[in-house]
Amino acid sequence: MKSRWCTSVFVLWILTITVLGWFFIKGWTAEGSDGRTEILLAAAERDQILAEMRLLLKAVDGIVRGLGEPKRDLKQMEETARAVGMHMAADTEPAIMAKLPLPFKQMGMSIHKDMDVLADAIEQHETPQQILQRLSSITARCTACHDMYRFKAN
Repeated sequence: MKSRWCTSVFVLWILTITVLGWFFIKGWTAEGSDGRTEILLAAAERDQILAEMRLLLKAVDGIVRGLGEPKRDLKQMEETARAVGMHMAADTEPAIMAKLPLPFKQMGMSIHKDMDVLADAIEQHETPQQILQRLSSITARCTACHDMYRFKAN
């Protein structure tokens, strides 16, 4: 009797881990009508992620504008990039992260990490061309993600 109970508990544990792992990888998604994967979120969760994306876009805009100035404010550009780095990603609610598919999470985290690397590059006085190349790499992932995913409030 005891071994049957232990076996049942073990099987239930394995099943639970498998289901949680599957949701961690797949997230809460559905196939969209336009071929993209829909990430299913509550309206407030969707708004929070979209607000984060807007902050990233504003940071890119601020850095590009800064590069165009005759007298660059490198400290401001560095702070702008760092504000949307990993510090920003750490504030994402675990409940939202659980709903995001793994490739989306990986792209998002790589963008936040690269914004910190960009801030370091600005601080180390890389050339405007080097900074633009770094930004190009970041925005290429943004556009790839937007080509793959969209949010749907449920």
